[in-house]
Amino acid sequence: MPRLSEVIAALEDLWPAERAESWDAVGTAVGDPDQEVARVLFAVDPVRETVDEAVKLGADLLVTHHPLYLRGTTTVAASTFKGRIVHTLIKNDIALHVAHTNADTADPGVSDALAGALDLRVVRPLVPDPTDPAGCRGLGRVCELDHPLTVRELAALVAERLPATAQGIRVAGDPEAVVRTIAVSGGSGDSLFDQVRAAGVDAFLTADLRHHPAAEFIAAVAPRPLALLDAAHWATEWPWCELAAAQLDEISDRHGWDLRVHVSRTVTDPWTAHAASTVTTNQLGAPN
Repeated sequence: MPRLSEVIAALEDLWPAERAESWDAVGTAVGDPDQEVARVLFAVDPVRETVDEAVKLGADLLVTHHPLYLRGTTTVAASTFKGRIVHTLIKNDIALHVAHTNADTADPGVSDALAGALDLRVVRPLVPDPTDPAGCRGLGRVCELDHPLTVRELAALVAERLPATAQGIRVAGDPEAVVRTIAVSGGSGDSLFDQVRAAGVDAFLTADLRHHPAAEFIAAVAPRPLALLDAAHWATEWPWCELAAAQLDEISDRHGWDLRVHVSRTVTDPWTAHAASTVTTNQLGAPN
């Protein structure tokens, strides 16, 4: 049975902390390096639901994509939401390790997992990491479809393959336009609009798209049909949990650790319901 320090060393090989953005908070947030690890749980968010799941599972290590304290804190008092998480983890001897932007740019990383969930062929990073001589690491991925789909068909495929959320998939652009190439980026992606335009793709799948940036993007690419597909943030990053768990499984087998590795299927997307509009055209009905 490996110690936490040994498992963390293996995870750091996959997602080195130095490849995280300067503003990020990655690495081990809670845990004794000498504690033994037998069971690991992967999840997107370090929230009460996934921590409770780790406790119920008897996990020794919780690995999440999102940090617990991204902007720092002055207290871990149990009277606070995040402080209660820290107390629960420590009381139950559960370590917490975070791989965030260092997992986004990894090879394979978050966007590779997103592409894999949709059976897309990854061609190259959308924003290559200049420190990678092989040209495989970086933000987002430029992909090809096995056969062309309309935007409408592609949105239905994404909705079918990604975990179900209240939001579903929003589309901007011509639903009948044909898609042969697509850029994907797990998590918030409207900061990558310039790179998407330069990539010459037919569509861009990401999350957290906002009104003004999306409207300006669609206007800027007209009359060329370049569609936006907006999924829930959590849903676009969840496939990474399965990829990361498989990577740790392989490491465990190689080292003879016999770890039990699990993926949380608890939906931690904050949106819980969706009421569809009855207006389906781009023009509101006449007033009564």
